[in-house]
Amino acid sequence: MAEPFVVAPGVIGPEAALSVRATRSSGPGGQNVNKVASRVELRVDLDRAEGLPDEARARLRALAARRLDAQGRLLVTSQRTRDQHRNLEDAREKVRALVRRALVAPKRRKPTRVTAAAKAVRLSRKRRRSERKRARGPVRGEGD
Repeated sequence: MAEPFVVAPGVIGPEAALSVRATRSSGPGGQNVNKVASRVELRVDLDRAEGLPDEARARLRALAARRLDAQGRLLVTSQRTRDQHRNLEDAREKVRALVRRALVAPKRRKPTRVTAAAKAVRLSRKRRRSERKRARGPVRGEGD
């Protein structure tokens, strides 16, 4: 079983929240590829993560929506290297990166007003473009 790991400052993934499974990788491996289970599947039970605020937990679920399994656990895989231990560390780093992204609260947009000058410039450009396009049309009044 996996030991607990620090995901972010104050956020810990306890041992009970993690499960690791090694499978055969489709990546590099040469003649070893059919014998060695180097691909790592790391599942993290998000409800058991300690120190994760509810808002960040909700953002994490939204960020990782495609990676959640039927039980709501986060599934992260890695088959980057031929070594199972390095792939496990890579999967853990992916989880850390996701949690770090979820911990950052998005900035609220401050509604701003368009200035009168900007509005005037936009309308004058629209009028000029409209005149240019109208001038391209058929000439009326001579032999209709």
